[in-house]
Amino acid sequence: MSKPRPTISPASLRPTRLILAVTILALTALPGCGAATSRYALVENSLRAGDVARADQIVEQAERDYGTAGRLLYRMDRGMTLHLAGRYRESTAILDLAEQDVEDLYTRRLRTETKAFLVNDTMLPYEGEPYEQVMLNVFKAFNYAETGQLADAVVEARKIDHRLTLFSDQAPDKDAYRDDAFARYLTGILYEATGDLNNAFIAYRKAYEGYRQTRPWARVAVPPALQADLLRTTEALHLTQEHQEYKQAFQDFAWQPNPAQQDLAQIVVISYNGVAPKKEDQFLDLPISLNALQLVLMTKGAVGPSNQETRITESVLYGLTGRVVRVALPRLVPQKSQVTYGQISLRGAGNGQTFTSRTELVQDFSALAAKSLNDRYTQIAIKAVARAAVKYALAEGAGQGARAAAGKDAGPLAGILVGAMAHALAIGSEESDKRSWRTLPDEIQLARLWVPAGTYDMRVRQVTRNGAPGRDAGRTLTLQRGETTFVIERVVQ
Repeated sequence: MSKPRPTISPASLRPTRLILAVTILALTALPGCGAATSRYALVENSLRAGDVARADQIVEQAERDYGTAGRLLYRMDRGMTLHLAGRYRESTAILDLAEQDVEDLYTRRLRTETKAFLVNDTMLPYEGEPYEQVMLNVFKAFNYAETGQLADAVVEARKIDHRLTLFSDQAPDKDAYRDDAFARYLTGILYEATGDLNNAFIAYRKAYEGYRQTRPWARVAVPPALQADLLRTTEALHLTQEHQEYKQAFQDFAWQPNPAQQDLAQIVVISYNGVAPKKEDQFLDLPISLNALQLVLMTKGAVGPSNQETRITESVLYGLTGRVVRVALPRLVPQKSQVTYGQISLRGAGNGQTFTSRTELVQDFSALAAKSLNDRYTQIAIKAVARAAVKYALAEGAGQGARAAAGKDAGPLAGILVGAMAHALAIGSEESDKRSWRTLPDEIQLARLWVPAGTYDMRVRQVTRNGAPGRDAGRTLTLQRGETTFVIERVVQ
C-alpha cells in the first residue's frame, strides 16, 4: 500500500514568498560596482568638458562611498583630481596620506582576510598596484615641479629610487614589474634641473635599460629625447667610454652639448592623454547537474551575458536549483587614447622667434595594468575557485542544518528554502576585485625644449589617430636663463 503524498497548503507557501523577498532584498544590498562605475563616468565626462573643478567635487562628495576598504583609493583619486585642478599643495597633502596608507597596509587583520574569502576581495583594504604606489611619488614630484619647488621634487625622486629598489629586490621573477622606466626618466630630469649631473646620468641610464627590457609588454620605445640626454650627460661628465658607446648606438642622432643648454631655459611639457583602463567582472557559471546546465543555458539565452544588471535575476534562479557554482574573475578593458602626439609651438612675444617640438610616449598605463593583472591572474583564479567551492559547501550545509532543525514535518521545505537562499547569496555575493586608480590617464607623453630666456606664446595642439581635430590649448610663459618650467596638459580624448 502506497503512502499518501504530502500536501502543501497555501499557508505553507507564505514562508517561500517571504524568504524569496528576503533573498532579493539581501542581494540588492550586496556591495557592487554600480556606484563606482557611475562616479567614474561623471568624472570622465567632467574632464572631457574641461571642468576639472567639477571632477574633483564628484570625487570629494563620494568619499563615504569608497568605504574604509577603499580609503587609499579615495586618496589616490582625490590627489589626482586636485593635481589636475592646479591645487598642488592640497594634492600633495592627500597623496602624503595615501603614501602612509601604503606603508600601513603591509599588515592586515586576519578577520578581514577571512571575511573577504567568504564574500569577495572587495572586503579587503585596497593596497594599490606596485606601479600605482610608484605614481604616488611621481605626481607629488609633479606637484612640486609645477610650483618651482625643485628641491622638494628631488626628494620625491629619491623616494622613487628607494621604492623601485625595494620592488627589484622583492620581485618574484625577472619578468615581473620591478622597475619603471618613466619614473626613472623623470628622476633624471629633476636631478639635471637641479645641477646634479651624476645622479641624472644614473637615472637616464636606468631609464634607457628599463625601456629596452620592458618594451615587449610595456609597449613604449626608448624616447629619442632620452638618447640625447645620455649623450649630453656622458660628455659633460667626461665618461668617454660610455659616451662613445651611446654615440655608436644612436648614430646620426642630433644633440646639443651641456654648456650650450646651460644658457637656455628648459620647458618640460607633460601630457596626460585619455583615461585609465577599467576592470569588469567575467562570470563563469559552472553547473554540476544536467538540469543546472539547462537552466544556465536558458538564463543566458533570456537575459544575455552576465553583468551587474543581470546579477539578481541569475542569483535567484541559480539559487533555486542549488546546483550552480559561480566564479568571478576580473577582465581588463582598455580605454585607449586617440592622441598620437602633441604638436608644440613657441613664438617669442618680442622678436617673433619660433620653436617647435612634439611630445613622445613615455608611459602606457594600460600596458602596466595588463601586466599587473596577468602576473597575478593564476593566484586570483585559484583563490576565486576555492572561495566559490567553500561558499557552495556552506550553502549546502545551511540547507541541511535547517532541515534537521525544523524536524520531520517541516524539515524538507525548510531545507529547500534556506538552501535556496544560501545558494542565491553565495552566487550573488561573488564578484572580482575591480578596483584600480581610475583617475590616472591612459598614457603620458613628454617633450623637452630648450629656448632663450624671454616671454613666449605657447600652443599645444593634439594630433589624433583618426584625423579629427584634437585639443588646442595656449598659454603665455616667461622664462629665465637656466630655469626649468613644467607645463602639464590633460587631454581626455
